[in-house]
Amino acid sequence: MTQACGLDFGTSNSTMGRVGADGVPQLLALETGKPTIPSVLFFSFEDDTIRFGREAVAEYVTGADGRLMRSLKSVLGTALIGDSTRVKARSYGFIEILGLFIAQLKARAEGELGETLDSVVCGRPVHFVDDDPVADAAAQDQLEGAVRAQGYKHIDFQFEPIAAALDYERQVRSEKLALIVDLGGGTSDFSVVRVSPERARASDRSGDILSTAGVHVGGTDFDRLLSMAKIMPELGLGTMTKDGKRHLPVAPYYDLSTWHRINRLYNAQALRDLRGTRREAQAAARVDTMIALIEDRLGHRLVGAVEAAKIELSDADGTEFTFPVRDQIVTASISIADFTTALTNSVERIEATIAETLRRAGITADQIDSLILTGGSTQVPAIASRLEALFPSAELVRTDVLGSVGLGLAMDALRKFGPGAA
Repeated sequence: MTQACGLDFGTSNSTMGRVGADGVPQLLALETGKPTIPSVLFFSFEDDTIRFGREAVAEYVTGADGRLMRSLKSVLGTALIGDSTRVKARSYGFIEILGLFIAQLKARAEGELGETLDSVVCGRPVHFVDDDPVADAAAQDQLEGAVRAQGYKHIDFQFEPIAAALDYERQVRSEKLALIVDLGGGTSDFSVVRVSPERARASDRSGDILSTAGVHVGGTDFDRLLSMAKIMPELGLGTMTKDGKRHLPVAPYYDLSTWHRINRLYNAQALRDLRGTRREAQAAARVDTMIALIEDRLGHRLVGAVEAAKIELSDADGTEFTFPVRDQIVTASISIADFTTALTNSVERIEATIAETLRRAGITADQIDSLILTGGSTQVPAIASRLEALFPSAELVRTDVLGSVGLGLAMDALRKFGPGAA
């Protein structure tokens, strides 16, 4: 018999779901009894092993020698997908690294279930790549190839916000017009969907999806923007050359603030370029700190500290950022106002995409009955408060922000591959 599951491979976290014999979807325990696993790998140089999820992060934080890989989903459909990263004597392509992580998810899910999974519905953002349908299609093909290589025979895809709607629909008692806002680690997706108890029983829901739209803005972008605004200036960003004629190059600071680009700084040429920049810099001491940080391969740890500061700002008006680099400490005072300012352009892009979603559906904001928030980035105050202001009359539904997509994908997998499916 076909054994089907839903796979939510996320930029920051991943889940897998399955509908049980009782007809209720559930997330599978993928790590230490938890249904979520960070989408992270750590290649240990000390014992030549590969660690995944929280174990990978914990190993990295201890200072173990190795290579941390995160935000893997972000490379799909981009030129980076053809790149490779060196792990001691071996080079790994990004597609191969994706496969390693997906294979681990499958093995853990099968261990939890005690059976082999051969069919899967994978979640996908509305747009892997903005305004480029060719690259977007290539991204799905790349993900499908990585999934198929792990032994899945039957693979289908579902938009992540639609999966969230399927999960929400289990609790509705009457027909509603819902806007699903799915703000993940890498993308923000929006869908206007009709939901009701009667519609929930239909196998084909395409007629209930009134519109979809998405934009490539998410939690990792918020980390990068906060880093560029408040942390990178402490390393020289925005300062001038000694002759006062130009600013220092922006590119290495952008790379250092972006998870999947940090490895590009870990080579001899990048360090030579930075040392050249340092010789020309007014704020040479700041560039010295950046060079030391890169020489010690602390880039991913720095972005992790920025992410922790971002999370702190979900519940506080400000935070004091500190990060040691050899005998120096990079410090910055960050207020919620600083964070909100850093996100101004991103919030505007999200609002514009929501407006486009409503326009495509032929409706106005006051016609939305339910505003369904899913994805970890909906917890960012600057985002959440703006969404509530845009839809003041809508019922606010906060789902399991990390699990609702996986649950919906599990339900979709049962419909597509379960008993009686076409």
